[in-house]
Amino acid sequence: MNIQHWLYDHLIAIGTSESTARFLNMLGLLIGLLILVFIIGFIIRKIIISISHRIAERSKTHFDDILVNNKVPLNIARIIPLFIAIEFMPKVLVDYPLTDNYIEKILLVIGILFTLWIVRSILNAIKDYLKTLPNFKDKPIDSYIQVFMIVAWLIGIISAFAILFEIPFLKFATSLGAVSAIIILIFRDTILGFVASIQVAINDMVRIGDWITFEKYGADGDVIEINLATVKVQNFDKTITTIPTYALISDSFKNWRGMMNSDGRRIKRALNIRMDSVKYLKTEDIEQLMQIELISDYLTHRTKIIEAHNSSKNVNKNLLLNGRNLTNLGVFRKYVETYIQNHSAVNKDMMVMTRQLEPTSTGIPIEIYAFSSDKRWQNYEYIIADIFDHIIAAVPYFNLEIFEYKSILELSKT
Repeated sequence: MNIQHWLYDHLIAIGTSESTARFLNMLGLLIGLLILVFIIGFIIRKIIISISHRIAERSKTHFDDILVNNKVPLNIARIIPLFIAIEFMPKVLVDYPLTDNYIEKILLVIGILFTLWIVRSILNAIKDYLKTLPNFKDKPIDSYIQVFMIVAWLIGIISAFAILFEIPFLKFATSLGAVSAIIILIFRDTILGFVASIQVAINDMVRIGDWITFEKYGADGDVIEINLATVKVQNFDKTITTIPTYALISDSFKNWRGMMNSDGRRIKRALNIRMDSVKYLKTEDIEQLMQIELISDYLTHRTKIIEAHNSSKNVNKNLLLNGRNLTNLGVFRKYVETYIQNHSAVNKDMMVMTRQLEPTSTGIPIEIYAFSSDKRWQNYEYIIADIFDHIIAAVPYFNLEIFEYKSILELSKT
């Protein structure tokens, strides 16, 4: 204040008019205050940033490093010079109360903005820290942080308007009830996403890292991010598919987590056999098949049982149809099942089955149902290919044929 009076008296002494002296006095003090605020702000930023870096380097916890990386100390340092400006601005503009009122409002709004930056940086630091913890790594932390930030921005905007229009905060907030329908319409996706993210978290429907298949949106890959509005899926071709969060509870999708957590990955694939290649086995056919080691014991055992049954019933075996008989398809099915049970890549503790499905116009499906021990996609496909390479090559040994559509050239020959 002494500087203010001295400057004003000096301007009057040199013949400056009273109004001009007041203006030049205010302008000089304003420039001086801005320079002072800038210098103090620069020094405070340097001190706080230096101290925070030293603490982060020396401490054993990782959280303070995350605070520094998210610029929490820097944002806190920015608000201190603002407090100085708010404190001394009325003294500088003492002769201009209207201007002081406008500038004070602007400074308070800037203070709200700086406060929101501090809140955002702290929440981002908490988010990054929680993602380093095993219990929170696969949780949709982004969704909750976004909800907090939406609430913070809403309070900040209401506070700013309340300051600018000089309306009490509660009165201004309650007056927004009249336009709540418009607010709900504007934030429809955000509200739906918030509700969906809560349901997804509570029901443990999706975690970060889960492999999901969502045919409606063309997604087939790993979940890399879950936030308030969207779920990002990195497909296996490295493209990114964005799915609305609320679609996870309104539409159907497939989560492969159960398979990944199990002891095996399911193999379920069929081979179609031509129906006209199925026949009863004659004695010489059985003797030839007994050379196949995997089913030689089975054929010996079954042949004895069948011969004993037919002899006890005095069955006329001049016609193969009479009595009990082995078929090449039945023996093939047993061979496939035995082969899979002896395969090193198949989990023997889980179901292993070879079954015959309902005949169709494309033949008789012989389906393999088993589980591979290795669940990795590349190895899983290799295991399936290895099994079916062998089975396809084994089909002719049983005098069976795999169904294939004939070409036009083959049809013309027949």
